[in-house]
Amino acid sequence: MRARLDIDLATPEPPPQASIDAAMRLLKTGHLFRYGEMGGEGNEAALLETDFAAMLGAKYCIAVNSGGSAIFLALKAAGVKQGDKVLLNAFTLAPVPGALQHLGAETVLVDINDRLVIDPDALRSRAAESGAKFLLQSHMRGHIADMDEITAICAEFGIKMIEDCAHTMGATWNGVQTGKFGIAAAFSSQSFKQFNTGEGGLIVTDDEDIAARAILMSGSYMFFEQHAAAPPKHVFERWKGQSANHSMRMSALTAAILRPQLPLLAARNTRWREIHDRIANRLHRHQMLRLPHRPELENYTPTSIQFFMAGGNIDAVVAESTKHGVPIKFFGGEKAVGFTSRSPHWEYISGDQQVNQSEQVLSTLCDVRLPLGLSDDQADVLADVITQSIDAVML
Repeated sequence: MRARLDIDLATPEPPPQASIDAAMRLLKTGHLFRYGEMGGEGNEAALLETDFAAMLGAKYCIAVNSGGSAIFLALKAAGVKQGDKVLLNAFTLAPVPGALQHLGAETVLVDINDRLVIDPDALRSRAAESGAKFLLQSHMRGHIADMDEITAICAEFGIKMIEDCAHTMGATWNGVQTGKFGIAAAFSSQSFKQFNTGEGGLIVTDDEDIAARAILMSGSYMFFEQHAAAPPKHVFERWKGQSANHSMRMSALTAAILRPQLPLLAARNTRWREIHDRIANRLHRHQMLRLPHRPELENYTPTSIQFFMAGGNIDAVVAESTKHGVPIKFFGGEKAVGFTSRSPHWEYISGDQQVNQSEQVLSTLCDVRLPLGLSDDQADVLADVITQSIDAVML
């Protein structure tokens, strides 16, 4: 009898009761905006920034309205200007090159390897030929590159690294948290990440000028002193007249929903990894499937699972699996579908950039979302649906 999964894999983890209670208390006050003309003491957004900075071991934190906004502001505050070249790994989501387009920067794509991470040799080559002085290192789908080697290459070429950590909240490489390798990092609390506020973003940095500029540009008006995880006032004085207000700040309501979720991160990541590894162990047994290698130095925090599918009829397998309750995202498709796209679909990127190695890697790459509420039995069924769909179509 064919397996069928009777759970919507797009079901996000609901905010805990503490988030609901905090939101209700705030709603009754009406103070949903993060700044107050008579002072912002106790504002949820400022408290969140303090808590998140402490959790990451960072000096400064800026809460904004989305992960994409966090990337944009982190880059702009770090000094990326219109026309600047920015290196970017060729496997990422569309909002990441979209942030570079928003800046008017020039995207320089860098090939990935079969671990789904930036290829160090390709990075060294692109850095040398392009002269780019910025790297937007996107930890796509929670896969972490050899950050010791990437950091060394950046130092060699005088490159400033900004990390996109939307998929690696709480993950580490060689014991160091993602978000601590570059000069600034962007995180997300969009519904399908470790924290769920619908939309939301956070920037962390130890650089006082980046922090001050990001706060001003996020839309603080002249209420920047209502930020607690922020540099002293004299740093803002350097940037006040030079920093445009982009109205990307986080609301107090979003912060109220997010803040009670912070203590849940470790337990959520532990469970997500259990789900991922259980499914991975079953998929690994199928002769037509291969999973990306995970080095021992990578402490990953998966909210989805990736695998390579051999054979030439992947679209038919996707359709068959979807029919039985497991929608598979296929990155090798001709057109962008849903959340799935790759560099040929980003037609706004200038130049004919050849990332043939990346295209080869992504040509058979598949992806399935893993809701945190998945039980062990449901995880087994999910794996069975995929393998049985392959057998039904290809064997």
